[in-house]
Amino acid sequence: MLTTSSARRDVAITLAVAVPMSVPFFTSPPGHVTVWGCLFNVGAVVPLIWRRRWPFGVAVTVALFATLVSLHHRPGQMLQYSALVAIYTVADLGKRWQRLAFLWAIILTFPPASLILKKNDAAEFMFTVGLPLAAYLLGTLARSNRSRALADASRAAAEERNRIARDMHDVLAHAVSVMIVQAEAGAAVVGRDPAAATRAFDTIADTGRLAEVQLSGVLGVLKGDPPPTAGAIPSLVDRVRRAGLAVDLRVSGAARALPVDADVAAFRIVQEALTNSLKHASGPASVSLDWGDDLAITVTSRGLSPGSGTGRGLIGIRERAAACGGRANAGPTPDGFRVHARLPIP
Repeated sequence: MLTTSSARRDVAITLAVAVPMSVPFFTSPPGHVTVWGCLFNVGAVVPLIWRRRWPFGVAVTVALFATLVSLHHRPGQMLQYSALVAIYTVADLGKRWQRLAFLWAIILTFPPASLILKKNDAAEFMFTVGLPLAAYLLGTLARSNRSRALADASRAAAEERNRIARDMHDVLAHAVSVMIVQAEAGAAVVGRDPAAATRAFDTIADTGRLAEVQLSGVLGVLKGDPPPTAGAIPSLVDRVRRAGLAVDLRVSGAARALPVDADVAAFRIVQEALTNSLKHASGPASVSLDWGDDLAITVTSRGLSPGSGTGRGLIGIRERAAACGGRANAGPTPDGFRVHARLPIP
């Protein structure tokens, strides 16, 4: 789709080309300038205004009129600047067959035309043949750079979709697990311990509200709230404890600044590991944060079956660690399950 700015650039390019293309008509001796020559020159320049919309058609038109200018009014130069712009545009924006057609046209027509009009002057031959080829190569380079940029943008969009999917999985899985545990606990004690049941239902409400806020951030609602990071892990552990899972948090070493992606990954890895513990473990869990050359994260769960769940969360843990230059693994232990991740610290 053409934009106003690109249309303005094309008009500016057309005017810039028109100046040197017109100079020979004003500097030629009297009697050498004809009305037909001027009209042919206009036909060789003006179509450039529409070069982006119809690159091949404009290039053919410009080439035809540029040839007529050279044959009808030889102003001391064969070089047609408008033809160079048209060749560049076809190489950049044209379809494959159009690009090949013009490449062969350059190869088959420019050399003999140069030899005829320049009387076998070797320097002029290289000049008039080399410049069109250079214009074609520059257009090809521009097309290649644009294709690479589009591929990068597409890859970034796919990565962003995967990130959002992982975040939504982490947020929803954690929130739903807490709600289920608390709902079951509240239902079990509502008759004999109303206060405990009330606390369970309050936890459900708090978890739901927190999940709503986190999902708003994941989906890009313009709240300006930063994503949770490693500094929020103690609060996460407290929420899991209130949900009924005994969790021991151990931190060794002095906390240091992490890159943004690693900082978020640290929180999400612990969140997913504790979510699995909430859903599947029958015993307590422990979280260890070791701040050394790297940040080592270890989450162990007692009584957790290695075959529990779909495995999507564990895949997400590995992907998050790899995305920030780290690594993660998970596997069974003699009495449960262990998740270990190591994230780089600059």
